[in-house]
Amino acid sequence: MKALIQRVTSASVSVSGEEVGRIGGGLCVFVGVAAGDSVKDVEYLVQKTIGLRIFADESGKFNLSVLDVKGELLLVSQFTLIADTKKGKRPSFTGAAPPDEAEHLFNEFVKQSESSGLKVATGRFQQYMQVEIHNDGPVTIMLNSRDKI
Repeated sequence: MKALIQRVTSASVSVSGEEVGRIGGGLCVFVGVAAGDSVKDVEYLVQKTIGLRIFADESGKFNLSVLDVKGELLLVSQFTLIADTKKGKRPSFTGAAPPDEAEHLFNEFVKQSESSGLKVATGRFQQYMQVEIHNDGPVTIMLNSRDKI
């Protein structure tokens, strides 16, 4: 499972011209579910995401997490994070989890994120979405649950 995290001043997601999710300052998190991922991957990435110290303290150092700053989360399912680009010029998505599995794990990611007490907004699973992001910094970090120790 991968999470592409962007620190934002605001972000929103729309489907067919209808806004379905919006946050103020916090994190926009694109979540890609790979074949073989489990709830353990979700637990790891949620804890890593909400604990990641990428917000500045009073000295300007990255010492604060989204929890510390009481930020918000916009979670967007994005299977393209699982793309394999090793061969040719067309990405392969065969490593992505089947839609039913991916939806279950994405919903678990949402549920665990909500249990942190932070405001959580989402896109719509398996829908064509337009995401508007006001990246702050810019700060963009890629996490992969398969990197855990």
